[in-house]
Amino acid sequence: MKYIRIIPRLDIKGPNLVKGIHLEGLRVLGKPEDFAKLYYEQGADELIYQDTVASLYQRNSLTDIITRTAEDIFIPITVGGGLRTLEDINKVLRAGADKVSINTAAIKNPEFITESSRAFGSSTIVVAVEVVKQPDNSYLAYTDNGREYTGIDVLSWVKEVEYRGAGEIMLTSIDRDGTGSGFDIDLIKMVSSAVQIHVIAHGGAGNINHIKNAINDGHADAIAISSMLHYGLINQEDNLLNKFNDEGNIEFLKKNVSFKTFGSESLIDVKQSLSDEKIPLRFIA
Repeated sequence: MKYIRIIPRLDIKGPNLVKGIHLEGLRVLGKPEDFAKLYYEQGADELIYQDTVASLYQRNSLTDIITRTAEDIFIPITVGGGLRTLEDINKVLRAGADKVSINTAAIKNPEFITESSRAFGSSTIVVAVEVVKQPDNSYLAYTDNGREYTGIDVLSWVKEVEYRGAGEIMLTSIDRDGTGSGFDIDLIKMVSSAVQIHVIAHGGAGNINHIKNAINDGHADAIAISSMLHYGLINQEDNLLNKFNDEGNIEFLKKNVSFKTFGSESLIDVKQSLSDEKIPLRFIA
């Protein structure tokens, strides 16, 4: 039986948890460690940490955050952003990550997927595929956290990713990211049907029904959720803002109420609702 994983994704810029729309316009939300701890307590199956500017500056700076998180959280952690060499991967694994996510380096040199899978095992290597739907309804892959056009067809690329030994694909619809408008089901279904490895759907979750659709109609193996869970926690946990007040600019959260449209559904709510629908999960908190 296939068990569906629900995975909070935390986008990081410097020491801060951030979130944007279409992977742009990043806004500071708080301390990533605080959110990670709450997600762990609520029954997250895994966590994803993504350094949003790592590829831009050609480095990954998450090792300190990974180490602090791994001390108190005992679920798999995937780390992505700026990983270009086997030594880069080894560094974040030594810091406490269980898996790594690669994108820019993989597209520039597909052999890097093969090399890293052989060096660390396929189960350790996740390839992030960031996608923009074109006017002719085709799908093309992008790099650098959605900044750079590649012209590479997504369907052919995911097949090569699987052939080269990656263990999973993290599939992000840039068009849907941060919008809460629902997943691109056609995209998820296309990729899930084309490969045998697991597909993590990301980009668009605004409510529990969106998640159910990605699983039932898109046949996703796992769901990565950002805005819906982050804003849900902020709406529920006033102390998250109070704890962060002295350390960062949270004027967006104080003045802008647009995130309220995401409601206050917690990870516990998500998993309980999926369980009620008889969708098999690893566990419920």
